[in-house]
Amino acid sequence: MTAAHLGLLYGAWTALVAAVVCVGQVVGQSVATGVGAVWRRLGPWGTGDGDGRVRAAGPEEPAYAAYWWRQMWVDATTAAASGPRAVWRELTGAWLDRNVRHLFSGRRPDGSWVAAPFTRFFLAVFVAPGTAAGAVLGAVLAVAGLVAVLAVFALLLGLVWLGWAAAVPVLRGVERSRRLLRGIRVKCPYPGCYRPVPLALHPCPNCRAEHRSLRPGRYGALWHVCACGHRLPATRLTGGGRLTAHCPHCARWLPEAAGTTRVVHAPLVGGTSSGKTMLMTAMTEGLRTWARQGGLTVEYASADDRRTATDLTREVRDSGWAHATTGGQPRALMLLVSRGRRRRLLYLYDPMGESLSDAGRVRGQHYLAHADGVVLVADVLADPKVRGLLSPDDVRRVADARPSSQGPWETYQRLTGELAALTGRRSRLSVAAVVTKRDVIDQLSSLPVPGARTDEWLTEIGLGSLVRALGHDFRAARYWMVSAHAATCAGPLESELLRAAEPALWLLAASGLRVRAAGGPGRKSPGPESPGHERKYGAA
Repeated sequence: MTAAHLGLLYGAWTALVAAVVCVGQVVGQSVATGVGAVWRRLGPWGTGDGDGRVRAAGPEEPAYAAYWWRQMWVDATTAAASGPRAVWRELTGAWLDRNVRHLFSGRRPDGSWVAAPFTRFFLAVFVAPGTAAGAVLGAVLAVAGLVAVLAVFALLLGLVWLGWAAAVPVLRGVERSRRLLRGIRVKCPYPGCYRPVPLALHPCPNCRAEHRSLRPGRYGALWHVCACGHRLPATRLTGGGRLTAHCPHCARWLPEAAGTTRVVHAPLVGGTSSGKTMLMTAMTEGLRTWARQGGLTVEYASADDRRTATDLTREVRDSGWAHATTGGQPRALMLLVSRGRRRRLLYLYDPMGESLSDAGRVRGQHYLAHADGVVLVADVLADPKVRGLLSPDDVRRVADARPSSQGPWETYQRLTGELAALTGRRSRLSVAAVVTKRDVIDQLSSLPVPGARTDEWLTEIGLGSLVRALGHDFRAARYWMVSAHAATCAGPLESELLRAAEPALWLLAASGLRVRAAGGPGRKSPGPESPGHERKYGAA
């Protein structure tokens, strides 16, 4: 037998030993070691155990990033890397540095000494090389199989990540579409702010930390986890509409319905002592009267709104007058008006009459930029043309009624240009012109008796230019004559309460909240409408 044959036999023997060691022990042991390392690194599995891989909540948003956003990949990569490392340590330590080294030294794998020289020679020459080769081969096969499994796992994780990543714009789109379809545009109702609120600030119910990005995104698609561990809903689908909301600009409270209900902004515009505050008081009480007759639900948006309305009503009923509005820019009085499943959040603004004294002050009334309609409070008794028609006795009666320092035509002239600049859409707005102090007008013998058409009566007393301007400049104009005093004094007249609320109902009807026969604004100018049709909306 030649040396070549002996070499082949030796190689075959070594390969046989390597195969037995590889298949019989190393592969299984290495796979178990690698899988165990991956599993342990995916932990910690005990409740309350710390994990240095988890990034703490940042100062810009007191919430943990969503698991699928980052932590999933951190866990996957660290766990995947720990498997091959564990197999390598098992190969170099337990096999090569211990078992194989002992065999090459003529010892048993566990290091025990062998007395027979032939056995030591056999272990060193015929067992050790095959064992070393089998250990290396088994480790390589184990790592290859482990990498293949981890690659499939990474592919599945990628699909999960893509699913969650795709869900974020879908959920955001659903929320945005719902708001657009319902016309929901949240605006801050507080003086000095009045700014749009694309995303409200939500304090955590548990720790009061302020969350400014509570929406589907990197912190979670459906839920966000606060730094304190409390879970907050990130969409309306999971209950986000029930969370307390604050304005992100001034940090003041927003009504719960602001983010889920279309807001109708209705500023009452008129000069000092024109009757704005009394009219707003009569409007709120009139809306509640409509609600008591059925078909309509009226609620105050907050306890502050209820307190404000109650105090105004008590003041008017006790003294017969409402004190002049003071204090700079107004806070909106917010009412939640519902009919069936349709709801509107009505913002009523009662600014000081002095806010319309010049163009600069009008430009400072930033809430006008959000107006969906305007209630022009017209005290015709303050107009010079009307005053020129009065007899001496009527002049004394008018003086007792505390006429405004500014007539309705002057008020309109100061408002209209700046309103167009603020809103950019004056021609799409509706104007409800309300002639106040009807109880005094009915006592004046010098003026024509008001008829069914208030716009025609205004033209008859010399304010035709105002009627024409309103019909030309606004999408729609409608007219009422109201005695706010009769609607708010002790023993108020229900008919006057209902009439006082009709301008607000007409503006609400323009937003789609229809009550009885009240429709949205009609044609651009008042035009020749039948008295009966006009009376459905409250014109007098």
